[in-house]
Amino acid sequence: MSPTPRHSSTDASASFTAECRTAVAAAEEAGALLRSRFPDGFAARPKGELGDVVTDLDLAAERLVVDRIRASFPHDRILAEEAGELGTGSDDGRTWLVDPLDGSNNVVIGLPVYVVGIALCVDGAPVVGVVHDPVTGRTWSALHGGGAHGPDGRLVAAPVARALSAAGPLLAWTQGHAVRRDDPAARALRHTLEIRSRRLLQLWAPLLAWTMLARGDIDGFVGYRAEAIDLPAGALLAREAGMAVRHLDGREFGGGFTGPDTGRCFVAARPDVLPQLLELVARAELGDMV
Repeated sequence: MSPTPRHSSTDASASFTAECRTAVAAAEEAGALLRSRFPDGFAARPKGELGDVVTDLDLAAERLVVDRIRASFPHDRILAEEAGELGTGSDDGRTWLVDPLDGSNNVVIGLPVYVVGIALCVDGAPVVGVVHDPVTGRTWSALHGGGAHGPDGRLVAAPVARALSAAGPLLAWTQGHAVRRDDPAARALRHTLEIRSRRLLQLWAPLLAWTMLARGDIDGFVGYRAEAIDLPAGALLAREAGMAVRHLDGREFGGGFTGPDTGRCFVAARPDVLPQLLELVARAELGDMV
């Protein structure tokens, strides 16, 4: 069962407003740093054995965000993309997740598609989520039970805003770094989505796909063994905007970061699109692979 934060949905928005303000300010400050040094003011090196990369922009932005969080909430645990676990945390179950540069591979090839993501989880479940796009200067934030907001105000799912194309839904896809290219479940799922959707976007920046879903720019988002560090902020943003988020078999998806990556396979969509998307996933015949 997905973890549930100790704070109810009715009081979370009031309880975590200070944390949300801190996250927004930190993300925007980190975004300014990234923007000032893109596309030429950084160095990059390989990360791991599966083709990932890390830049000194990742490291500089992460230090900035971590320092801002520590200054305001010195007793909280922090999990950062590059540095890992920082601090043991207090006994109230609070953990910050910091993805200082979601889209590092895009940055390395000069593609201006990257964002900064920050989440606060309590007892493993997200209560604050912030995504900042340095390229456009836009920021989106969400509070558990308090809705999702962007530059133009509150984000609300609007099923009738755009009818589905006759060619199918417009979808995004992500898979975790540990998933190999020949993974049979990933291949089956991605192939089914590609041939039955109008477009299947693979942005190399999952948090940007989450914001596109929350804004209503795309119809759905499917993830297979997604990365833990950016999932809570994105899932909370989409859910608070009125989107449905489910496991591949249709069970409610909590959007937490704990547990094995096999528990981070999801289908997220506009509520009116969700049944169709779950049907497409079922056609992939994943069997016991997830």
